[in-house]
Amino acid sequence: MLGMSREQLREIGGHGERTYPRECCGLLLGTCDGQQAWVIEVWPAENAWDESSAVEFERVGDGPTRDWQTQERRYTIAPELMLAAQKTARDRQWRILGIYHSHPNHEAVPSECDRQWAWPEYYYLIVSVRDGVAGESHCWRLDEQGQFREVSLQVD
Repeated sequence: MLGMSREQLREIGGHGERTYPRECCGLLLGTCDGQQAWVIEVWPAENAWDESSAVEFERVGDGPTRDWQTQERRYTIAPELMLAAQKTARDRQWRILGIYHSHPNHEAVPSECDRQWAWPEYYYLIVSVRDGVAGESHCWRLDEQGQFREVSLQVD
């Protein structure tokens, strides 16, 4: 279970709306007690994806394509921000709980690329942004087989 405030979820949705049609991204910092985590702070990030980040991925039926290697379909967080977040979390006795990002004009369901790049210790919050308006959000985590499983998102 990942818990967060309604205001934090609105902040993430607003970030997705401002960056539309590109994917937004950011970090979720907070505390964790076993299988329950609580977001204390949302860290919006600039989508640092660029051509040097691009890797050829196979799309079923289409083969390799570069049009999916843009900020409209991919995101990355700069290493400097990850290090700053780790330091801040450590100093406050928190941790990086996970990463959020948007899916412009798509469901809030992880892509194969999301799965391939995911870290098992993180929660992944995805917000769907259709035509510039944030919609549903779902939270995911990798299981022991490296597949995403939806986890409960508690919004207070």
